[in-house]
Amino acid sequence: MALPFEFAIPGTPASQQARRRERVHEWTRRVRTTAALHWDDASPLDVMVSVEILYIFDSTSLDVDNIPKPILDALKGLVYVDDGQITDLICRKRRWDRSTDIASSSSLLRQFHRAHKEFSYIHISETPGLEVPL
Repeated sequence: MALPFEFAIPGTPASQQARRRERVHEWTRRVRTTAALHWDDASPLDVMVSVEILYIFDSTSLDVDNIPKPILDALKGLVYVDDGQITDLICRKRRWDRSTDIASSSSLLRQFHRAHKEFSYIHISETPGLEVPL
């Protein structure tokens, strides 16, 4: 499959710091199952990748630093060989609001924003270079 690769999952993600570890395992399985439905390549990529995660929430705000780890672990061995291939990671959270401007060319992201009050959107692309864009 060619990158970029995107998918979205309705509901609240599990925080890496969740006390109920089974909740984290359930979330990780759900992420992997959803990604597998859309990933049509037989094997994981072995290129450097950038990952963007957007969590839209209505009532359950999680710490942004606890959202990525279960998602990244779920994609290991499916989309990429190992999470050591991730060179860039951006994780955002935004409160759901019909008036929130989704400034993206992704029709999937716009569709999920119209249909769900809480969801996670994941976008993976090949790292374009090793320049530091600060």
